[in-house]
Amino acid sequence: MSDTATAHVPVLIIGGGQAGLSVSWYLTREGIEHVVLERHHRFESWRNNRWDTFSLVTPNWQCRLPGWAYSGKDPHGFMLRHEIVEYLDGFAESFDAPLREGVDVTHVSRLDGGGYVIETTEGTMTADQVVIATGGYDNPIVPPYADNLDASIVQMHSRDYRRPSQLPAGGTLIVGTGQSGVQIMDDFHLEGRSVHLAVGPAPRSPRKYRGRDATDWLYDAGTYAVTIDRHPDPIKALTQTNHYMSGRDGGKEIDLRKYALEGVSLYGSVAGADGTSMAFLPDLEKNIDDADRSYLGIRKQIDAWISSQGIDAPEEPAFEKVWRPERETTSVDLREAGITSIIWAIGFRPDYSWLKVDCLDERGKPLFNRGVTDVPGLYFIGLGWLNTWGSGRFLGIDEDSRYLTEQIVARQKGKLAA
Repeated sequence: MSDTATAHVPVLIIGGGQAGLSVSWYLTREGIEHVVLERHHRFESWRNNRWDTFSLVTPNWQCRLPGWAYSGKDPHGFMLRHEIVEYLDGFAESFDAPLREGVDVTHVSRLDGGGYVIETTEGTMTADQVVIATGGYDNPIVPPYADNLDASIVQMHSRDYRRPSQLPAGGTLIVGTGQSGVQIMDDFHLEGRSVHLAVGPAPRSPRKYRGRDATDWLYDAGTYAVTIDRHPDPIKALTQTNHYMSGRDGGKEIDLRKYALEGVSLYGSVAGADGTSMAFLPDLEKNIDDADRSYLGIRKQIDAWISSQGIDAPEEPAFEKVWRPERETTSVDLREAGITSIIWAIGFRPDYSWLKVDCLDERGKPLFNRGVTDVPGLYFIGLGWLNTWGSGRFLGIDEDSRYLTEQIVARQKGKLAA
């Protein structure tokens, strides 16, 4: 990309994932000149940062990128990792995106006369408008006390996990019960490995309920169309971990109580570590009770929709707590418990250290309204709850990118008219 140095482009998109390329699709259709910079390869996180048995948690029919809706034979199934990459590559090849790979953006700041200066690993460029589509998965979170653990305990973040055989023989402790944590736990469990799980406050969801996938019911009920400004509890929506369930083997529910009956050792949230000792909070029962409360709340929501629409749907048996902890374990000697490895599945933090523009709050999170910041010509795309639940997911990217493109085009045409 030697022509990047001192070059100017009307619109620059930073990030060559599905969000950035969705904006590119609309800009291409509108005839707006732009460039997409991707520091790795397009769809890098899907291609290289997922485990072998990874599958979508939402059904395939929700994959609705611009001009490229899922058209396979299993709309109610859940694509595996290689199928997701094939779907995304097909989207990228469906139009002539001005994508430049292997170019890292190291600095973005405003120009005094308007527009932006962008420093990259291949030179400096300027742009009238900038779209940030880098997502929120830059820095894997590992707690500081992980450094206190004995060197004999193998540690890994979920981003680097591929298969159970990567880890040494013996027990594995998985920390975190978001979607990654419970699915990795299931990976080990299905292989007959000794697995331990530190259960956090993540909520859970039904998978199939009253004859359909729960997400199908919720979509019909309009749940996914609720915008963040109309959400009854926007703070909770913005901060809550995603509900856990699985798309594996055609989709299945994750009830941690059943896994406990099948031999998975459950603990509360991790409180600290030193040497071979791991401390846990006495919140295991509370956390699984809270997860079940969320699960039952979704069932109740679906029941209400079915009743209001007069839909003839099969009934489900009443929920039953098949297991509860007899006591709360607050300390475990990993060596004595036979635990030889730990997988940290507690999420990521975005990295905006390169963004020298006043558009972040005191916690370093972007400030915007539907992705449009108060800074003229600066936008975000591909983040959770940009506008709806589907933002940041395949379901909502088309709508979000179309809206942003409307703002970009209006501003660009206004600039040209002036």
